[in-house]
Amino acid sequence: MSILIKNVLLNGTKCDLSIKGNIIAKIGKDLNVLADKVIDGRNKAVIPSMMNSHTHAAMTLLRGYADDLPLMEWLTKKIWPLEAKMTEDDIYWGAKLACLEMIKSGTTFFNDMYWHWHGTAKAVEEMGIRATISAVFIDFDDKKKAKEQVALNETLYKESKSYSDRIIFSLGPHAIYTVSEESLRWTKDFADKNNILIHIHLAETEEEVKDCLEKKGMRPVEYLEKIGLLGQSLIACHSVWFSDREIEILSEHKVKVVFNPVSNMKLAIGKCFRYKEMRDKLLCLLGTDGASSNNNLSLLETMKFASLLTKFSYCDPEILPCHEAFDMATKNPASSFNIPCGEIKEGVLADLLLIDLASPELTPGYNLTSDLVYSANSGLIETTICNGRILMESRNVDGEEEILEKTKEIAYSLVKS
Repeated sequence: MSILIKNVLLNGTKCDLSIKGNIIAKIGKDLNVLADKVIDGRNKAVIPSMMNSHTHAAMTLLRGYADDLPLMEWLTKKIWPLEAKMTEDDIYWGAKLACLEMIKSGTTFFNDMYWHWHGTAKAVEEMGIRATISAVFIDFDDKKKAKEQVALNETLYKESKSYSDRIIFSLGPHAIYTVSEESLRWTKDFADKNNILIHIHLAETEEEVKDCLEKKGMRPVEYLEKIGLLGQSLIACHSVWFSDREIEILSEHKVKVVFNPVSNMKLAIGKCFRYKEMRDKLLCLLGTDGASSNNNLSLLETMKFASLLTKFSYCDPEILPCHEAFDMATKNPASSFNIPCGEIKEGVLADLLLIDLASPELTPGYNLTSDLVYSANSGLIETTICNGRILMESRNVDGEEEILEKTKEIAYSLVKS
C-alpha cells in the first residue's frame, strides 16, 4: 500500500508526504510519485501520532463504575473483585474499545498491563495499532502463586512471537507491595536474558513509601536498587513520591518514568510528579492510566493536564512548556520503547495524524504545538495512520458500532453477575 498526502502543513510549511509500505519515504514539494491512495492535505497539518506510556486498556469496561474513592479502597473493594470475573473474551472486547478510543484520539501505541494477555494482543493485532503488552504479575508473597506467575510469563513470552512486530511482550510486576522480592529478582533476570522491558507501578502513594520503610527499612527506589531491578529496561509508572536521592539513583540507572496527571489527581495521591527535579535527569513520558481512573484515553487532554498541574504545583508558568509536553507523548516514548517513530521525517515508521486546521479551536493558529496541547480536542483529528495503514479517515473507523454495542453488553453483564 502506498499513500500520497498532498499540500499538507508540516512545521509551518506546505509539502507533500509519500508513504511506501509502512515507512515515510519522501517529504517535499510537488512530489511526482504514484500512489494507491491520494489524500488532499489542504487545511490540514501532519503530526506524529501519540504514544500512551501507561494504561490498562480493557479497563474501558469499568469506565464510570467505581468513581470518587481512595486508591486502595477502589482497588481492593471495587476493581479487583470485578476483574476476577473477566474472561479472555471480555478483555479482548474491552481492549478493542480502548484501541478504538485511542485511534479516534490520535494514539497509535500504548504500554499495557492487564489480565489475559492474549485478549489484549488479539485486539491490538486486529485494530492495527502498536502495543507493548505485559500480563499483571502479582503473587502477594505466596510461593505457589509466584511459581504459577513465572510459568505463565515464560509461556506468554514464547507465544508472543506468533504475533506481528507491532506487538511487543514485556513483564508487568504490579508493584513492590504486591510482588515478592524473589519474583522481582526473577523479573530482572528474565528481562535481561531476553532483552525485554519491565513495566511497574512505583511510588504512586505516600502509603507505599511508608509501608516500604516499615517492612524493608528503605524507600521504594532504594529497595529496587538493592535487589537489582533498576536499569534501562525499567518503565516506572506514576513515580510521584520520590526523594531527591531516589531521583539521583533512578538517573544513574537510566530508568524511564511515566507521569499520569489525570489519574493522579482523580485518585488524590497527594503530590505532583516532580518534573522540575527530573526533567534533566530522566526521560519523562506521559500516560493516561486506565479508563477506570481517568476516565478517558485522550493524550491531548493528558498533555494539557500535565502542563497545567505542573505549572500550578510549582507556581511557575514556564515549567513544562507545550513542546516538552508534546515530546513526552511522542519522541520520548518512541525512544524509550525502541520504536522508530515519534517524528515526521523520512525513513521512520508512518505513524501519523492529519489535524483539521479549519476549526475555531485552532484559529488563528500562531503555534500549532501550543494549540494542540492547550486548546485542541480529539474531534480535530481527521485521519489516523499507523504502520502505513489508514485506521481512521474523516473520523470513521471500521467496526465501530459493533465494538460499542458488544462492550456495553459485556460491561453490564459483569456488574450484574
